[in-house]
Amino acid sequence: MKKEINFGIGFITGRPNICRIINSYYKYLLEQVENYDVKINFTIFILFDLTYQYTTRIDFYGVLPEVYKNISVKYITPEAIEEDKKKLISKYDISKEDANLLLGKGYAKARNTILYYALKRNIDYLLFWDDDEYPLANIKEGKEIQWIKQPDILEHLQNISKVDVTVGYRCGFMTPLPYIEYNENIEENDYKKFIDGLSNEVMNWEKAKKVRQENSYIEYANKDIIDHKKKCENIKDIGKKSFVLGSGMCLNLKRLDNIPAFYNPPGARGEDTFFSCALGLKNAKVLRVPTYHFHDCFLKYTYLMKERYPKILRRIALDDNGIEQRFLKTTIGWTKYKPLLYYLIDKENYKKIIENTRKNLEESIPKINTAFETCKFDCLLTELDDYNKNVRKHYKEFIRTTEIWDDLKYKIKQEAKQKDR
Repeated sequence: MKKEINFGIGFITGRPNICRIINSYYKYLLEQVENYDVKINFTIFILFDLTYQYTTRIDFYGVLPEVYKNISVKYITPEAIEEDKKKLISKYDISKEDANLLLGKGYAKARNTILYYALKRNIDYLLFWDDDEYPLANIKEGKEIQWIKQPDILEHLQNISKVDVTVGYRCGFMTPLPYIEYNENIEENDYKKFIDGLSNEVMNWEKAKKVRQENSYIEYANKDIIDHKKKCENIKDIGKKSFVLGSGMCLNLKRLDNIPAFYNPPGARGEDTFFSCALGLKNAKVLRVPTYHFHDCFLKYTYLMKERYPKILRRIALDDNGIEQRFLKTTIGWTKYKPLLYYLIDKENYKKIIENTRKNLEESIPKINTAFETCKFDCLLTELDDYNKNVRKHYKEFIRTTEIWDDLKYKIKQEAKQKDR
């Protein structure tokens, strides 16, 4: 009998674009493994949030019938999550507070919920895939772009058994920073102070200045990586100097010892950042594999899924529809998780970092506000103060979340195995 692998793909979404991604690429998923020496059983997990864009359930049930014929699709509804919390409380004697800390909606809790469902279904490897990414690489050749499909599933499959986590590369729009024109109201130093105030493990002034000077708000794929001239890379100092992105990340659920839970402070982002910190505490082995996802964070290039490939990509301008509000939400998310990030990675200098952050935002926000018509950034100061005040509480929640998960994960997996017998 041919050996089998259960491979899960987790989508956390609030945007109907998810159905287009699945419908566009399900055949390609199957093609990648049709000659593989092991039978691959795919399960797609879709956890949707109706409040993100005020959508309805019907928006997320647009997966084509033919997908179901070849791939198991599991929807995780808000009601199902609440029922599973009750099961955790009754079956495993954990508190309501702990159940609410581990499972639910929101960036980290949603990932934990998919992890929980993956264990219940005996998934061996679980790949997280964002609802604004496509398995494509964009290579700049002269003035035009070459587009290459990426065997993302195959690359993770060929490498994941050796390590705890594999991560791919990302190209496309690397950051939701829109282009801001300097003028008599905003000079470069004003923008620098603003970025310094927002700075974290993925964004700083040097990066922002570089993409602005080179007009390269778009990251192009490295052909050497695609051609395998650059081999797999062990990521060192994970959670200290190196951090992984949540999408294009595959978890080896056969090595549960080193798979922590996700956490982010309430209403913040950074769930992949704090996951990286937890991986570092567990000394997990993380491998970067040669495959890309194209990041379309503003959903301006959804026609890529129809294989309509543009020859050039344009930067995102402030006057594009919805860009201002998206950027405001991003800056709020960054501000909310910055205190805990530096409390974890640079506790010795934490107080000074927060003081400098507040000073930079205080001085720059009035200037930055003049460039935006539909939003103001004064709320960042309030959020910074609040999350700084609560940083010890959030630190305890971060530790507790992984403790809960470490206590539960083997019990859940063992039960799933017994049901299969």
